[in-house]
Amino acid sequence: MSSEMDGGVGMNQMRGEQSICFEQPVPILSSASVVGKKEGEGPLGSCFDCIQEDPTFGEDNWESAESAMQKEVMERALAKAGIRKEDLRMIFSGDLQAQSVASSFGLQELGRPVYQLYGACSTMGEALGLAAMAVAGGYALYAGAVTSSHFASAEKEFRFPLEYGNQRPLSATWTVTGSGACILGGGKKKAAVTGVTSGRIIDYGYKDSLNMGACMAPAACDTICHNLRDFGYGPEEYDQIITGDLGEVGQTILLDLLRKEGIDLEGRHSDCGLLIFDNEKQDTHSGGSGCGCSAAVFASYILPKIERGEWKKVLFLPTGALLSKVSYNEGRTIPGIAQGVIVECLEER
Repeated sequence: MSSEMDGGVGMNQMRGEQSICFEQPVPILSSASVVGKKEGEGPLGSCFDCIQEDPTFGEDNWESAESAMQKEVMERALAKAGIRKEDLRMIFSGDLQAQSVASSFGLQELGRPVYQLYGACSTMGEALGLAAMAVAGGYALYAGAVTSSHFASAEKEFRFPLEYGNQRPLSATWTVTGSGACILGGGKKKAAVTGVTSGRIIDYGYKDSLNMGACMAPAACDTICHNLRDFGYGPEEYDQIITGDLGEVGQTILLDLLRKEGIDLEGRHSDCGLLIFDNEKQDTHSGGSGCGCSAAVFASYILPKIERGEWKKVLFLPTGALLSKVSYNEGRTIPGIAQGVIVECLEER
C-alpha cells in the first residue's frame, strides 16, 4: 500500500472513531438567515436578517416559498462574504421535501455545483461539516452550506394537510419556516470550524412521529459521547453544546441519558428548538424543529456570539429523525442521527 494509506496525507487529522480535527481552522466567512412571521415574533426576532410576513414568500405554493427562502438566504450570505456566486466551488444543501426539491428549485439560478443532502433536521450540521472538509482538503476555495424548512410544506409531507385541523400533542414540535446559510473558505474571520464528529444512526425503537425529541435524543447522546471521547475532552471544554431541535421532551431525555454516561450538561446545554420560539406564548408545544431551525439559529444567534467572543468554543449538534411517510405508514421505527460541528472563536488561537 502507498505511504499515504500508512498514515500520510490527512491521516493525522482523524480523531478516535468518528471525529476529525482540522490542521488549519476553516473560517466561516458569512452567514444569513431568512424566517417567517411566527419566527420573527419569537425571542430571536431581532437577530434574523429578513422576516417575511407573507408565508408564501410571494410564490404560488408552500413548496415554492421554501425555494424562494433558499435563493434569498444564499444571495445574502454571498453578499456578506463579498464574493461572487461564480467563486463558490460547491454548495451542500438540504430540506425536508421529497427528493430535496426546495433546494433544487431554490439554487438552480446560482448555476453552481450542488450536493444535495438528507439528514432530516440534522442536515445543517451535515452540510457545515462537509463544506469544512471540502475547504480543508483543498477541494474548494469557497463552499456554501444551506438548509431550509417550511411549516406548511412539512405538515403536508409528514403529517396532515393544514385544512384537516388535527390536534397536536404536547410532545409535538412546530416546524420552523426559515432558512440559514453559511459561506466557508479562505480568509481571516473570527470564527471557524475546527473539527467535526460524524453521527451514527441510532434506533431505540420509537415509532411516534409526533414525539421527534424522543426519537432524536439517543443519537444526540451518542454523538456527544463520541465527541468527548475522541478528542479527550470533558464537557467543560465547551462554553455551550447546542443541539438542533430536541425541544423540551428531547432535552429532558438527552440530559438523563448523558447522566447515565457520567456526563452532566446542566447549564451548558441549549437547544435551537427551544431558543427560536417562546413555547408558552407562541403555543409551539415542545419547541421548534425542521432543517431551517438549527440553520437559522446558528446563522443569526450562535455564530455572532462566537464572533464577538462571548463563546470561545461551541459544539453545534443538529439532530434529525430519519423517517418518511412511507416508512412510518409501514410501521417502521424512527431512528435518529446527530451531526457534530466544533466552532471556535479564533482571537486567542
